[in-house]
Amino acid sequence: MLKTLAVHIKGYIKESVFTPLFMILEVAMETIIPWLMASMIDDGILKGGDEGMRHIMLTGLGMVLCALVALFAGAMGGIYGAKASAGFARNLREAMFIKIQSFSFANIDKFSTAGLVTRMTTDVTNIQNAYQMLLRICIRAPINLIAAMTMTMIINLKLSSVYMIAIAFLGLVLAFVITRTYKYFSQVFDRYDELNASVQENVSSIRVVKAFVREDYEVGKFNRAANNLYKLFVKAENMMVSVSPLMTLTIYGSIIAISWFGANMIVGGELTKGELTTMLTYCMQILMSLMMVALVFVMLTMSLASAKRISGVLNEESTLTNPEDPDYEVENGSIDFENVEFSYSETSERPVLSNIELHIRSGETIGIIGGTGSSKTSLVNLIGRLYDVSKGCVKVGGKDVRSYDLKTLRDEVSVVLQKNVLFSGTILDNLRWGNENATEEECVNACRLACADEFISAFPDGYNTVIEQGGTNVSGGQKQRICIARALLKKPKILILDDSTSAVDTATDARIRRAFAEEIPDTTKLIISQRVSSVEKADRIVVMEKGEINAVGTHDELMKSCKIYKEIYTAQTVGNGDFDRKGEM
Repeated sequence: MLKTLAVHIKGYIKESVFTPLFMILEVAMETIIPWLMASMIDDGILKGGDEGMRHIMLTGLGMVLCALVALFAGAMGGIYGAKASAGFARNLREAMFIKIQSFSFANIDKFSTAGLVTRMTTDVTNIQNAYQMLLRICIRAPINLIAAMTMTMIINLKLSSVYMIAIAFLGLVLAFVITRTYKYFSQVFDRYDELNASVQENVSSIRVVKAFVREDYEVGKFNRAANNLYKLFVKAENMMVSVSPLMTLTIYGSIIAISWFGANMIVGGELTKGELTTMLTYCMQILMSLMMVALVFVMLTMSLASAKRISGVLNEESTLTNPEDPDYEVENGSIDFENVEFSYSETSERPVLSNIELHIRSGETIGIIGGTGSSKTSLVNLIGRLYDVSKGCVKVGGKDVRSYDLKTLRDEVSVVLQKNVLFSGTILDNLRWGNENATEEECVNACRLACADEFISAFPDGYNTVIEQGGTNVSGGQKQRICIARALLKKPKILILDDSTSAVDTATDARIRRAFAEEIPDTTKLIISQRVSSVEKADRIVVMEKGEINAVGTHDELMKSCKIYKEIYTAQTVGNGDFDRKGEM
């Protein structure tokens, strides 16, 4: 875990080295000042006279110089520490984001969206704070503690034993608190995930929430998540706050003990007044260092849980990787499913797809129809290698998809989903996701094929109309048509429409399919739909049932031989079930 995170300090090694060096310099100056103070009292104030005054002036000047150097070192340590920790956090976020981009769907399924957001925000912030404390306080406090303890032993070994007892006592207290609080902090971030999930779901579905007047329910769900987080933090904080009064008790107890025993030693001639003053000054340094160490341990305890979660993302290996010598050219759009079986999880009781044997010629138009849960989408996800088959193989252009370079394969397989996403920016910006170098003329032509040009041209700003986040300022049908145009700009060998015209009337649907047949005849087209009217003109229709192919054939053949297809057709057409079918004529 530490090795995984340490790699990302790269670029900020200089700052990470200079910070502790400045901290050591600051500690050295702070350690010298009390020693100079003892000399000023014993050899200056108590002696008196011109010689004593001269000693006071010289010693005072030395203390001022030490204080200035300590101030400079502390400031520089803070500056370098901030740069190192902020840079480390930036590198971690960048590394996680890049890693997520390489994930397969199977990897993404393993982490919730809210969980990934928490890791890139709250968890990284915890690591950033912990790293800064590690470079500054975790270096400064132990060295300060050791230096101050060494000086007290040099001054009076017997009296310094008071500090040893205090250190041993507080060490036991810290060990107890840390072991108890870790289990709470390790659970806190799971609760953060739940809270973020609640907020994300509510905000993204706010229109549905308001439409069903479910604000009170959502508020209650959020409050439950917030209360769970609150309870865990209270438990952890209750353990942590117990350290503070024990620290205060130890500090004042040590001061009283040093004062009592020190006074007796002065009377007995074993200790000077200046040395006692120095011992009391070092007392505060030692015990304040202990408090800082306690703070560091608490912060590190909290960040340890965050470090494990971040390392989990960084160490996650994509289930889909390029072969050693990949193919960089897809010859054509032919597709072959050869005895394919697929499961989302190795522990699944039964496969999602089984006994899939299907051969599609390049340029064919294939309709895919079936009931909800018949695994239509799972079938087409295997073509672009969004998932790998469990058994058998899927071939594109006559070659196993696992032999291709992933980017090459996916550039040749365009998928338009039912629930598509438009990004913030203009319509042209969104279209060029399909081809970043596409000219405006190419974008307009793709929109004509997708029957999107008409409504885009009607906008005051045309193709420069700004799309709001999530595409909330366009209708569902308009969004689908822009997404179809975006997919066409890739000029793929295979085009998959996964129920992507569900929000479009059948007349427009028919125009889109007719444009495809006329303008991109060499592209293999797979049309998943719940509507018979969307697939009945296809070269062949695949009927799916419970993860298997029930039948394959033309519309006329299936009407004669496939009971499922005939039932779907009858349900949608008898009594004008498919209300605007006549629009396609």
